[in-house]
Amino acid sequence: MSERRAVTASMSRYAILGCGSVGHAVAEELDAQGKDVLILDKDESRVEALRDQDLNARHADIRDTEAAEAVADHDVVLVLSSDVEANKAAVGAIREGGGEQFVVARASDPVSGEELAELGADIVINPSEVIAESALRAVETGELEHKAEQLAAAIEATDGRMAIVTHDNPSPDSIASAVALAAIAEKLGVDSEIVYFGDIGHQENRAFANLLDVDLVGLEGPSALAAYDTVALVDHSTADSAVEHDVDVYIDHFEPEVELEAGFRDVRTNVSATSTILTKYIQEFDVKPTEEIATALLYGIRDETLDFKRDTTPADLTAAAYLYPFANHDTLEQVESPSMSPETLDVLAEAIQNREVQGSHLVSNAGFVRDRDALAQAAQHLLDLEGITSTAVFGIADDTIHLAARSKDIRMNIGNVLGKAFEDSGEAAGHSTQATVEIPLGIFTGIETSTDNRETLLSLADEAVKAKLFDAMGVESGNGS
Repeated sequence: MSERRAVTASMSRYAILGCGSVGHAVAEELDAQGKDVLILDKDESRVEALRDQDLNARHADIRDTEAAEAVADHDVVLVLSSDVEANKAAVGAIREGGGEQFVVARASDPVSGEELAELGADIVINPSEVIAESALRAVETGELEHKAEQLAAAIEATDGRMAIVTHDNPSPDSIASAVALAAIAEKLGVDSEIVYFGDIGHQENRAFANLLDVDLVGLEGPSALAAYDTVALVDHSTADSAVEHDVDVYIDHFEPEVELEAGFRDVRTNVSATSTILTKYIQEFDVKPTEEIATALLYGIRDETLDFKRDTTPADLTAAAYLYPFANHDTLEQVESPSMSPETLDVLAEAIQNREVQGSHLVSNAGFVRDRDALAQAAQHLLDLEGITSTAVFGIADDTIHLAARSKDIRMNIGNVLGKAFEDSGEAAGHSTQATVEIPLGIFTGIETSTDNRETLLSLADEAVKAKLFDAMGVESGNGS
């Protein structure tokens, strides 16, 4: 957009140069809105027809300087002739005459669009592109409406209760998506419970659930879901979150890592958060977001996109903009700054002490840990160190080496790095910016696990893990700080 002028609500004088079918439609709409509209066109019969509709139309060739002079006192000029050469002449005449109006001009292709912009058009439109964009929006709207009908049918088929299952050790995106789906189920008259397997270990995630008063039900054992008539999985793609039960609803922004059949399925890999998908659904179901729902979904989007710094799509931003006025921003601040537990502080201190840095990559051994979720928090904190673009922190718990990694290096997919480094010895899961891996300790070190061998195990694990990681990252271990 040109810096000469911007359209404001106070502007009310419009001029349309060239009134074919597009210009005619625009003129009628502006007139219906009560705008002061002047139309200039060289076709005398068209001008007469416009006047018969009580529109202010005059006969003029938009190529002539007289046309530019006629619209000199108008705030907005729309140059909409189907003759692109005439449009270029009109825009050029307006600007050469010193006109500072806000000018919208019609092009026929990218080349003519660039030419019109160079001549001084503030906005250039190409009808074929506008039609294509409108068609895509219509398809998207229709598809969402169709999906919503299918989702409603799947939920309403529930005879008893519906279980809304997050992934194991649920994240904010998973919890928020479940909260939104529960609100939809409530509107449809179906009882539901948000359930999970594992633990809510990360302090920020615990704070998230507590502050928003989310009622989460912990389950144990593969048969626990048998008590529910309908099972819905939200943000559930990781392999370690597989369920041994028929799935009625599956909604995620990742394809599942294990083969999964579902009665209703909505996977959108073109967005960065499942919370974005559920925001669209609560709009489609006309569920006005409560403060708790809006705060949860907004935080789910922010957390999944690293506060809009990672893989953020227009859909994520649109959803966040919709939720923003309804959310409690004081609660968001509390969630983002939870107090650190003594265990997490100990793990972070150990990781700082034992860090080894090669280039911009940091790997550290936190020793024997009780809270494995503290490893992820330590990896995230260490990523803030100057010059560091990727971190990996590992520790030993329950005869297993647990490793959490984080990266802000756009050239590196940390999930692929862990998969490559431990493809023969562990189970890796994650994506480009965060990942985890679990390695059976005895297999990895080749010796028995016992209290007497603790220091030996730790030493062997330290040496082997760092060597494998740095090798996968493309650097050599051994002389870091």
